[in-house]
Amino acid sequence: MTRLLLPLCVAILFAGLPSTTHAQRLRDRIAQLFFFPSGDVPVNQGGHPHPVTAASIQSGSPIVFLSNAMAASVANVPIGATTSGETFRFEGGVPVSTATSAGPIFAERGQTLGRGRVLAGMNRSTFQFSTLRGRPLSAIDITLVHENDNFAGCSAANGGQDCAKYGVPVYENDATRFDLDLDLAVNVTTFYTTLGVTDRIDFGVVIPIQQVSFSGTNVAQIMPFGGPPVTHIFGGTPMNPVLRATNTSKGDAFGIGDVAARLKVNAFNTATTAVALLADARFPTGDAQDLLGLDHFVLRSQAVISSRFGDFSPHLNTGFLYRAGGQQNHSVLATAGFDHLLGRKVTLALDVVSEFQIGANRLLLPGPVQYEAPYPRTINPTSIPDIRDDLINGSVGFKFNATRNLLFVTNALIPLNDGGMRANYTWTFGVEYAF
Repeated sequence: MTRLLLPLCVAILFAGLPSTTHAQRLRDRIAQLFFFPSGDVPVNQGGHPHPVTAASIQSGSPIVFLSNAMAASVANVPIGATTSGETFRFEGGVPVSTATSAGPIFAERGQTLGRGRVLAGMNRSTFQFSTLRGRPLSAIDITLVHENDNFAGCSAANGGQDCAKYGVPVYENDATRFDLDLDLAVNVTTFYTTLGVTDRIDFGVVIPIQQVSFSGTNVAQIMPFGGPPVTHIFGGTPMNPVLRATNTSKGDAFGIGDVAARLKVNAFNTATTAVALLADARFPTGDAQDLLGLDHFVLRSQAVISSRFGDFSPHLNTGFLYRAGGQQNHSVLATAGFDHLLGRKVTLALDVVSEFQIGANRLLLPGPVQYEAPYPRTINPTSIPDIRDDLINGSVGFKFNATRNLLFVTNALIPLNDGGMRANYTWTFGVEYAF
């Protein structure tokens, strides 16, 4: 049990560290991209100023969508299996080895460690996000339109036109296009320990330590509806306006992520087949404002089935992902693959790791804007496609037995579809020790 407490001590140590070296949080840094040139007014809007505060910018749907998508993707880094290396079943209280290969990497097998046995591991995952729903992060565009302005006396000031119509007054047709080039890099060092509580029950703790770096450039272009003179400007005058501006923002954060507790119960075990139930609870210990956590409770519950045919061991994990926060969908989980002993000390692990969202997207994009005047038309406010955030990844890795108890792990995770915010690949390197 004292071995199991080591990761908890690490968590307490890192929880006492500051999550970032900057006063401004990463979500603030994302919002800051939309401020031109600085301060609380992102766009100087000529004769019709509409002051916009930092709070209102951050609550704007495109900015909320971007920051929530980033936070969800950072917190969704997979963690190592609860068991690894040699596993056992017990016949008359005597342990009998049930594994020839070293087991899967990000999937689970049905066997448990055995009473009193401990698995301790550490891995490091490194990745840089490259796409959002298939759209390159270096080429995201957002168009912000004017609010529907219907002030007292508006109709009289506009020749008796109905100001309730979108497009009256005429300056409501002005829009601002933002061309974004975003960069988000993540390094996650994960410490995990699993203890065999009984011959059929394992309990584990997982502690991620995360480093997140963000940088971005935003080129803004006001698109006036006619003129000069124009109403909305970045600078200059209505007759000689400055309609284009550029802004940059960057920041980084370091700290503990969302800590997880895992419980696996073996329900059926023979010499060739094992069935288990797994629960993985993740707690909101990471700072959501610095993209280090989700700010809500997450529970994964899965059924695990694994078999063994000589050196070849297929497995299937399927279950449900519950998210307590209202901004992300619950999901159905499915992982299928195999691990195979290639040589006396080398195991190959291949998996398809998938997560399918339930219901319509809760992480909402702004919808198309319908203008009524001076003529009907529609503006799409973003190039980000409105598709489901299903995640399908291919996982290929190797485990190397340095000794009977010591394993080295290497793995590549590659996206197989366009849902969510994704990296081209995620590299993971780790070490595990069983005793």
